[in-house]
Amino acid sequence: GLVIDGQTLNIIFQEGLEEKFLEATQHCRSVLCCRSTPLQKSMVVKLVRRQLKVMTLSIGDGANDVSMIQGADVGIGISGQEGMQAVMASDFAISRFKHLKKLLLVHGHWCYARLAKMVIYFFYKNVCYVNLLFWYQFFCGFSGSTMIDYWQMIFFNLFFTSVPPLLFGALDKDVSAETLLHVPELYKNGQ
Repeated sequence: GLVIDGQTLNIIFQEGLEEKFLEATQHCRSVLCCRSTPLQKSMVVKLVRRQLKVMTLSIGDGANDVSMIQGADVGIGISGQEGMQAVMASDFAISRFKHLKKLLLVHGHWCYARLAKMVIYFFYKNVCYVNLLFWYQFFCGFSGSTMIDYWQMIFFNLFFTSVPPLLFGALDKDVSAETLLHVPELYKNGQ
C-alpha cells in the first residue's frame, strides 16, 4: 500500500512527477491520499482517468469531496454528519459506507443484466417494425403511401418503449441478492 499526504501531492503536481507517481501506484494494491485539498483529490482522479484510461469511482461524504466526485466517471455520495453536498453532486447516494458492497455487487449486476436485455429488446422491436413497413412498401410498389396513422404509430412506440423498461426495471432479477453477495465473481459475467 501507499500512503501519501497533501504536501507530497502538491510537490508531485508542481514538479511534473505525475507519470512517476502513477508508475509507483500501479505496483500497490491500495493508495491512500490523506490530508489533501479538494483540488488535489480532483486532480488525482482526473490524472488516473486521463493517463490510465480506466473508469474511476469516487466516494465522498462532505463538501470537500464534491470536485472529486464530479471528476470521476461514477460518483457516490454518503449522507452523514458533514451535510448533503456530496450526495447532491453524486450519481448514487448511500447512507452508510457499508452499503457500498451491495450497491456495486447486487445493483450493479442487476443493472448490467437489465441493460443487456433491453438493448436486445429495442433491436427486436425496431427490426420488427421496419420489416413490417418494408414489406408493406414492397407490396405497394414503393409508392410512399402510409400504412399506419400517425396516432397509431405514436401509440405503438409509446406502449412498446415505455412499458417493458418499467417492468424489467422493477421485476427482473436474474440472480438473488444473497447469491450475488456470496459469489462476487458473478459481477464479472455482466461486464
